[in-house]
Amino acid sequence: MTALRSIYEGDECFKEISPVSFQFRIGDLEDTKAFILDVMWPETYPETAPQISLDAFFNNRISAETKQLILSKLEEQVEANLGNAMMYTLFEWAKENQETLMENHKPVMTAVTLTSSSEVTTTTSTAKKKEKKEQLTKAQKRRMINRTDNKGELPRGWNWVDVIKVGAFDLFSTRW
Repeated sequence: MTALRSIYEGDECFKEISPVSFQFRIGDLEDTKAFILDVMWPETYPETAPQISLDAFFNNRISAETKQLILSKLEEQVEANLGNAMMYTLFEWAKENQETLMENHKPVMTAVTLTSSSEVTTTTSTAKKKEKKEQLTKAQKRRMINRTDNKGELPRGWNWVDVIKVGAFDLFSTRW
């Protein structure tokens, strides 16, 4: 791990999640053929193969077939380097072979639309279904903004009725 830290220090493609788990991005952020490798070392690494996955949210636009191809090609490299520290070798191999790994890649487009009932529906590019969003008036938007804190969240109990004040007012008005 020390060697990886020194090699990739300051590299935005390398992210250490824990001492035995990290991510490495192959390609630029804007590149449609970029992907992120999630790697986790077992206790007996490098005698045992690292666990490699493409489950990062960033990879959602990559088809399952392309992901399977990438993982199978990486597994071949892992088998060839088993017993040796191989992370640098795997990352560099993936960078050099990015075009080959992604040659059959056709981006999977998914759209997430929030309906007025707060249900989340996912539609693919083949079935383009548009949901009409609920429109708020300027006054409604202004009231929502005035209720939120600096993080854009509503404070706890923002829609509660102030029972004490209402009760005291009722008692006060009935006595007089």
